[in-house]
Amino acid sequence: MTTDTYQSPLCVRYASREMQELFSDDTKFKTWRKLWIALAQTEQELGLPISDEQIAELIEHKDDINYDVARAREKEVRHDVMSHVYAYGQQCPKARGIIHLGATSCYVGDNTDIIVMTEALKLIRTKLVNVIHVLADFALQYKDIPTLGFTHFQPAQLTTVGKRATLWIQDLMMDLEDLEHQISKAKLLGSKGTTGTQASFLELFDGDEEKVRQADKRIAEKMGFSAVFPVSGQTYSRKLDSQVLSILSGIAQSAYKFSNDLRLLQHLKEMEEPFEKSQIGSSAMAYKRNPMRSERISSLARYVIVNSLNPAITASTQWFERTLDDSANKRISVPEAFLAVDAILSIYLNVTDGMVVYENVIHKRIMEELPFMATENIMMQAVKKGGDRQELHEKIRVHSMAAARVVKEEGKPNDLLDRICADSSFHMDRDEIHSILKPELYIGRAPSQTEEFIRDYVSPVLERFQDVLGAKAELSV
Repeated sequence: MTTDTYQSPLCVRYASREMQELFSDDTKFKTWRKLWIALAQTEQELGLPISDEQIAELIEHKDDINYDVARAREKEVRHDVMSHVYAYGQQCPKARGIIHLGATSCYVGDNTDIIVMTEALKLIRTKLVNVIHVLADFALQYKDIPTLGFTHFQPAQLTTVGKRATLWIQDLMMDLEDLEHQISKAKLLGSKGTTGTQASFLELFDGDEEKVRQADKRIAEKMGFSAVFPVSGQTYSRKLDSQVLSILSGIAQSAYKFSNDLRLLQHLKEMEEPFEKSQIGSSAMAYKRNPMRSERISSLARYVIVNSLNPAITASTQWFERTLDDSANKRISVPEAFLAVDAILSIYLNVTDGMVVYENVIHKRIMEELPFMATENIMMQAVKKGGDRQELHEKIRVHSMAAARVVKEEGKPNDLLDRICADSSFHMDRDEIHSILKPELYIGRAPSQTEEFIRDYVSPVLERFQDVLGAKAELSV
């Protein structure tokens, strides 16, 4: 590993090798050569004088890229595409004259970007459905376990551990829906020429517009796409980059929400992310078990959310048919968004696959708050025994305020039930009151909601991805 120059932490520490390979120079320039081959084959099919021998030569050297020649040439001409045209021509002397015929730089640059982004979205999709799968199992496992719900991070009505997990899943399902839609409408730029008019191709085919249309279509098919952008300038609309990074931002937002929830639950000692045997939580406080993985999700997610502004601004500031102020920006912002979300989902999967639930702590916290929540039920039982509802309501209000004061000001246990038992107006003994204090009586439809959500919404989607489920995520650090 190089130690004397800057290296992106996204590559060194976080992102998977698969995602790094997608955005590598090898993938980029090999795809350029595939596009040049597809162009030559299409032009030959449509009648241009290109020989089988020339195409065979191009195919023979499609993967053995002579980087040294391309780099030396780029220093001279300051143009990356023409440098690689030159380098390819050095290896393919018979085909040199027909490489890149009629095309502009964006033919290889933009089409490659679309191809790589589409494949990267598919890799993200695989990781996303695996996180959903693990969370769905978790939700069903804990669907009946009551836990204290929070609004404003203040104790509220009860929910269940599993039901809370469905909220995390639902966010990811919304992201998956957006992701699927984006993949389903993927299209190439095609062969549009310098300002999108296809004038150079019209010239090549002697004014035959049908052949120009066919060229567009056939190149896309050869590259695995069923459609091209119907119109363009020199580039595909930079709005595509904005749409793609908006989806990645959405995934980051969902992961951020989950990681924050888990960090808070770890503070409450109700749930924890995995903590390895030799892991160190703090350099100073040896007893600590910091939620470092969840914090890493939050940290990377914040970067992705902010980074999504880059293509949005680029898309809105493009001039007419083409400017070049997008290029340097998108070389950084697009790959790094994918690398970061890839890392986020790997961590998310790693965390959810080993989450720990402390049911005794959860139950203890419930029982500290449940007396306040049970007062309505207690009051109804007392009314059935002949009590006056308005009088009892006032007494409960007074007892509740006094009990809360004891908890907050004196740090003592909640004694609300003792106060009610001692009040003859309620005509209820301790056993009667405790029969009302069963947490499962206060969780509403949480268990059935969880079952229905997984059965009706999640499982049908996961069925479509059975062949990629079961992935594990080992973290580098």
